[in-house]
Amino acid sequence: MALQFTACVKNEKTFKTESFRTTSGYGYSIILKNKIIIRQSIIPVIGDTKSFTTEGDALKVADLVVKKLNQNISPTVTKNDLILLKIKL
Repeated sequence: MALQFTACVKNEKTFKTESFRTTSGYGYSIILKNKIIIRQSIIPVIGDTKSFTTEGDALKVADLVVKKLNQNISPTVTKNDLILLKIKL
């Protein structure tokens, strides 16, 4: 009798997030394999060209976008997402 073991490895992409300073606050970058795939210098969906007030806010939204990318859903950020994350507008 022979036993065979197989391993299931989830092929999840490894995204990295970074914040950066803008002239009026903070933005974020999402990096995959040392390439910036998203660079967001303004808060999305608010209809204003305003940066994130804090580095923490920028990184909270970046983490949400990465979560969506890992779930293979659109990384679009909604106004409701911003409210749920308590992003200062």
